[in-house]
Amino acid sequence: MPQAVLFDWDSTLVDNWPGVTAAMNAALAAFDLPVWTEAEMRFRAKRSMRDSFPEIFGMEWERASALFYTAFEERHIEGLRALPGAAELLAALRDSSVLMGVVSNKNGVFLRAEADSLGWTGFFHRIIGATDAAQDKPARDPVDLALAGSGQVAGASTWFVGDSLVDLQCGLASGCVPVLVGNDPVAAEDLEKWPPTFRFADCHEMRCALTD
Repeated sequence: MPQAVLFDWDSTLVDNWPGVTAAMNAALAAFDLPVWTEAEMRFRAKRSMRDSFPEIFGMEWERASALFYTAFEERHIEGLRALPGAAELLAALRDSSVLMGVVSNKNGVFLRAEADSLGWTGFFHRIIGATDAAQDKPARDPVDLALAGSGQVAGASTWFVGDSLVDLQCGLASGCVPVLVGNDPVAAEDLEKWPPTFRFADCHEMRCALTD
């Protein structure tokens, strides 16, 4: 049993991809760029906005981000769904006195509003989103910020749990135990370079592994 667990958010604990995709397509359409399918959105949306939008929108990336956030604010709560087994996993870790936090590349304001809407805020020591730290995932800055003041530090007793390559990179960069959850594709060569210590199909399997 780890002493601390830091979770990614989207596709790890929750599903909010319809809202994210619609907001992204609002920004893309405003610049006459091809819109994305939800599958494309899931694949491309692993890095934070301040890292990815300049590559997509160039010098006008800040205007594009404003368009995205305006569209996302209208729908991100109504489209939010907890993934199967996520609430039970969080409750089991809480009952085992495991410190928990969130490290996501979603905007921190929206991230904390979503956690609050699910009634999950009390599970976490800190909920850290994009731009809350000096750098975003995969840098270790948000990991250190998420653990600050907890008495826990990044290391062998802290798990970093996520669904994507950027989560594996962040876990390894911060010295945490990298844990891959879910079925989102990660290339075999990337798994060799940034290998997860543990891999679970979903939150239910992770809870069973820790509590059975």
